[in-house]
Amino acid sequence: MKKPDKKWHAVTLVLHNTSCAAAALCRNTRFLSKDAPRLPLSACSHPDQCRCVFRHHDDRRAGPRRTADVGGALPDENRAVNRRKARGRRANDKR
Repeated sequence: MKKPDKKWHAVTLVLHNTSCAAAALCRNTRFLSKDAPRLPLSACSHPDQCRCVFRHHDDRRAGPRRTADVGGALPDENRAVNRRKARGRRANDKR
């Protein structure tokens, strides 16, 4: 059996009540694992007491990106109008 692809493996920073301001700036950011900063962060105000850790995710995206991904249909106003019913712009165009 083939191992799952880890190409989009991501991490988020888990904060504690003693986390610094630098960690708070990264609170809701998902980083690709290869691009994640090292802990403690370089701007950490107390690196010797840092308790920040990473939470791992299989994908860098937080959820479905399209309505169709969650089983929903597109609203009627978003569907393209079929403009091919009109006659062409040339006089000799046939319907």
